[in-house]
Amino acid sequence: MLDLQNIRSQFPILEREINGKPLIYLDNAATSQKPILVLNALQNYYTDLNANVHRGIHSLSQMATIAMEEARQKIQKFINAKHEYEINFTRGTTESINSVAYAIGNSKILKPGDEILVSYLEHHSNIVPWQMLCERTGAQLKVIPMDENGILQLDFLDKELNEKTKMVAFNQVSNALGVINPVDEIIANVRKNSSALILVDGAQSIPHMKVDVQQMDCDFFVFSGHKMYAPTGVGILYGKAEILQQLQPFHGGGEMIATCSFQKTTYADLPFKFEAGTPNIAGNIALGAAVDFIENIGHDAIAQHEHQLLVYAQNNLLKIDGLKVYAEKANRTGVVSFNLEGVGIASDVGMILDKMGIAVRTGHHCTQPIMEFFNIAGTVRASFAVYNTLEEIDQLVEGVKKAQRMLS
Repeated sequence: MLDLQNIRSQFPILEREINGKPLIYLDNAATSQKPILVLNALQNYYTDLNANVHRGIHSLSQMATIAMEEARQKIQKFINAKHEYEINFTRGTTESINSVAYAIGNSKILKPGDEILVSYLEHHSNIVPWQMLCERTGAQLKVIPMDENGILQLDFLDKELNEKTKMVAFNQVSNALGVINPVDEIIANVRKNSSALILVDGAQSIPHMKVDVQQMDCDFFVFSGHKMYAPTGVGILYGKAEILQQLQPFHGGGEMIATCSFQKTTYADLPFKFEAGTPNIAGNIALGAAVDFIENIGHDAIAQHEHQLLVYAQNNLLKIDGLKVYAEKANRTGVVSFNLEGVGIASDVGMILDKMGIAVRTGHHCTQPIMEFFNIAGTVRASFAVYNTLEEIDQLVEGVKKAQRMLS
């Protein structure tokens, strides 16, 4: 059992009120709150270490460099990457995916008629960069379909994977529905039937479950810090070293060069090849602190607690007449996405809940294809983190009942 009182005491924002009510924060799939350990790491950098990294011989620069590289090593171990130089700091999942897409385009890997596969469950950030790459190269985008339960139809891979397939990109967990995709099965199928590169979007899985990129055998794994208790504007692009070494970088500038002249530039070794410019040093160090926070609690303890929240929330919400939970029968984590029959706009429910101090997300969640599949404009999404409680779920259920009475 988790010591929830102790965990919650580490998040100062949970002590505040919204509209005169205690804050109940259930929008963790959008961004999580930050514990004192992370906040202190940010403050300590700016008060004690503030200097640029990798470039100075003076003491502050050296100490800042050590602190940031220690964070890289923590993240390497956190996802079990083989080498620390396979961990590349970015601004988040979106930039990580774009970096891969542009690197592939710059490296002339794609030609007209080649194919990129994505799944129906993707966030826009794992759709649009590939569409843009297809427009630049003449490649074609294909979509792994899903059924009414939000479960991907993987027989599509048996029919569609071929020598023209150059990239397969999909999320480990859907941000809109919370569906956990069978990553191992998908990757095994791709390896058997093609030589395609594989990118896994871990933005929604990394806060909830243990990730082992070597066991997974993906070529790229991307995630954001701000969904796992770290600051905004920081993220990770993991890539197998042998693949990153072959790719042309996305950004050009300082730090990512070995030599530069007006005649020719050569690129630095990994990871600096993909880290042009001054990084978000404070954010990267604080991401290391977020790793410490998660590991201090333990992945198994977090997963068990959040599963209890999910089951409790779904069971009690489904007792409300006319409430539909999307992907109800799928294997899920962290998210209950629902609508009320007869209530046309999900945001109306969200506004009523906000008056009660309950923060949820409403709308299409940057997954318009999913919403079109279900023929809806959006959903109400309650998403959970380690600091949420069963009592907060009770308040959510009562709030939804109130919204139903007011809006029906």
